[in-house]
Amino acid sequence: MTVAQLIPVFAAAIGAATPLMLAGLGELVAERTGVLNLGVEGMMLIGAIAGFACAVDSGLGAWAGLGAGAVAGALASLLFAVPALSLAANQPACGLALTIFGVGFSAFVGQGYVSDSLPGMQPWAVPWLSALPGAGPVLFRQAPVVYAALLLFGAVWWVLARTRTGLILRAVGESPESAHAIGYPVLLIRYGAVMFGGAMAGLGGAYLSTVYTPLWAQNMTAGRGWIAIALVVFASWKPGRLLIGAFLFGGVTILQFHAQTLGWTVPVQLLAALPYLATVVVLVVISRDKRLLQLNLPASLGKGFLPD
Repeated sequence: MTVAQLIPVFAAAIGAATPLMLAGLGELVAERTGVLNLGVEGMMLIGAIAGFACAVDSGLGAWAGLGAGAVAGALASLLFAVPALSLAANQPACGLALTIFGVGFSAFVGQGYVSDSLPGMQPWAVPWLSALPGAGPVLFRQAPVVYAALLLFGAVWWVLARTRTGLILRAVGESPESAHAIGYPVLLIRYGAVMFGGAMAGLGGAYLSTVYTPLWAQNMTAGRGWIAIALVVFASWKPGRLLIGAFLFGGVTILQFHAQTLGWTVPVQLLAALPYLATVVVLVVISRDKRLLQLNLPASLGKGFLPD
């Protein structure tokens, strides 16, 4: 195994990590306000088909598809938010219902797009930096949307960690009763966080269908929404750890495509199952450390709140 063999693996891992990072970051923001939305997979699929359909029918390409996917994901999140927030229904059940709906809806709408494809988005080599040995091809020859996703990640991290808005979001997640008592509109804040999470999930799905593999296939997210939810727990609700986890899981995902190049004799079926096996292992290990979970877990996560 040489450095020349590893460079394309690392470069591809960043592309594979991007939808996980986007969807996971959106779910993290929602959970920091105390809302557990298990509908990430469904919102990603809805965003994927909306983005692909917009890109194909409008002829405007991947950027239009990405915008349409984000809007579709935000609108789809309302199917969860209305019963879970306004009616205080069971949040896990509402999220599962959204995922089931998203799987069926995307398959139905996507029937007419199975034979279509898009040109995708060409990688952009950052001047001077892309010529660096090793790091250049890995970090600085990616699709423009990957750089945009990293900038978006940095902006969200800064808002959560350094601004009054982030403090309010965390306060709502820790004690919605106290936040309501001092005048903050808890339900409105939670609606905004859930819709942002939906937009990020839709954006991640649209990235898959318009940039990463620019075509439509039924259930093309292949469980990435569930991995994104697991990443939030893996990261202990910390954005920086989420980014690291997304890259790790992206690398595991891409190994199945480069196994032969690396000279591995591991069965392809086992490599294809690695991301899901890794998800289970990570959740089991983290769940054993109850102190760490309780230290970072939003106190009101999954609990409904209706103002008096």
